Amino acid sequence: MAAALQVLPCLTRALLRPFLWRGPRARLASGMALAEQARQLFENTVAAVQPGPMMHQALSLDPSSGQLKVRDRSFQLQQNLYLVGFGKAVLGMAAAAEDILGQHLVQGVISVPKGIRAAMERTGKKEMLLKPHSRVQVFEGAEDNLPDRDALRAALAIRQLAEGLTADDLLLVLISGGGSALLPAPIPPVTLEEKQTLTKLLAARGATIQELNTIRKALSQLKGGGLAQAAYPAQVVSLILSDVVGDPMEVIASGPTVASIHSVQDCLHILNRYGLRAALPRSVKTVLARADSDPRGPHTCGHVLNVIIGSNALALAEARQQAEALGYRAVVLSTAVQGDVKIVAHFYELLARVAAARLTLPGAGASVEEDERLHELAAELQLPDLQLKEALEAVAEARGPVCLLAGGEPTVQLQGSGKGGRNQELALRVGAELGRQPLGPIDVLFLSGGTDGKDGPTEAAGAWVVPELADQAAAEDLDVATFLARNDSHTFFHRFQGGAHLIYTGLTGTNVMDAHLLFLRPR
Repeated sequence: MAAALQVLPCLTRALLRPFLWRGPRARLASGMALAEQARQLFENTVAAVQPGPMMHQALSLDPSSGQLKVRDRSFQLQQNLYLVGFGKAVLGMAAAAEDILGQHLVQGVISVPKGIRAAMERTGKKEMLLKPHSRVQVFEGAEDNLPDRDALRAALAIRQLAEGLTADDLLLVLISGGGSALLPAPIPPVTLEEKQTLTKLLAARGATIQELNTIRKALSQLKGGGLAQAAYPAQVVSLILSDVVGDPMEVIASGPTVASIHSVQDCLHILNRYGLRAALPRSVKTVLARADSDPRGPHTCGHVLNVIIGSNALALAEARQQAEALGYRAVVLSTAVQGDVKIVAHFYELLARVAAARLTLPGAGASVEEDERLHELAAELQLPDLQLKEALEAVAEARGPVCLLAGGEPTVQLQGSGKGGRNQELALRVGAELGRQPLGPIDVLFLSGGTDGKDGPTEAAGAWVVPELADQAAAEDLDVATFLARNDSHTFFHRFQGGAHLIYTGLTGTNVMDAHLLFLRPR
């Protein structure tokens, strides 16, 4: 992984430069509008974690000996290699695997988002598509990232392939964000609809992805090590593109090749926390009671090699280099931003104020109250890798524009019936907060975007905002507070200035959580 972190950003820059950098960088930095720079930097962030290059870094094949090397492990291929996969980046991962493995691949089944093949074809991303006569069967499902009957059929086909393997076989498992919704196989008598309803209720009440996945694993045939168990006694190698804070392998796609560390008591604690235990369907109670009394105990996964090949940290490392090439002093704040979107938005607003004061009034700094409140919020969010001190020191030392970068997945507690996603909601809240009082002689822009290109049940990846947002919206008879009360951020941005603040990338074929970009440029 260290090699991937060092080599891939350089490789990505070399591939993208003719397309993204038209002309000398110095001229581009001075002449490009701030919003255009923000959009381009977000595109570069996504480009850094495309599945093809990461797969080629992780896998190598010696054609003469038939030896497949994954990191420091080697596997002998003798018409014994099978492939399964599930997730938003898996189509591209499978295409790269097919290219590397060639005729050694016997059979495969993958579950990918509905419409992704057509989206890749429309945008000319041929490298993300399987060969015309591929040995990999493709199922599309989980529209709007929700489990459905199509995804269930895919999950059952994946289970069937895994259960047919022997001790002489090798199963290559490709996993990325979105994999949980694309691999739904509830334990009977729980139905897909019951499991989906419970997950929706938890999400609407603000449950974290870790809590959601704990419940999903307890009710699933394949999650929480279930797929690895189904494939036993075959050897299993999982290549994982992380979309979870901290890259915990047991959480990504609900850990189908990682033994679950959670108990039934953990599930009940989560259900109690969100007031849902009393309303559980009889089927869910039956499955939890059965698991609690299982004398075999939890699954073990000693026959599995799990490897993380890409993450949010990799994407932000590339974004930092690209921002510096544009003339910014760039710092990665955190790759673990999570928590209530309201608190996260307030944190970014205070960060912008404190940073702006240090940038425009060297030695003066922000008000003591703002500085103290910023650090209080940082402590409240409990971000394990937060580099706040280093970022503020870098701002104070800067002689020009600054770009602060972060990544993660905040949560939205739904209170209205509007249309939006966490990135658009975060951006709108930050924009509203920034407009509360002047920031001084400085241009500020905040962008939040999902690296998968799809923010919630919308076609947008996210949005960008400036401190003037609320005043400009009011001039169009749009009240920001009203839209936020309805969780209707997408409708707001769609109407505001003709949708100019929305970011559209289409499905990107990858997924490493969200990217948050804060730009500060003295006038």
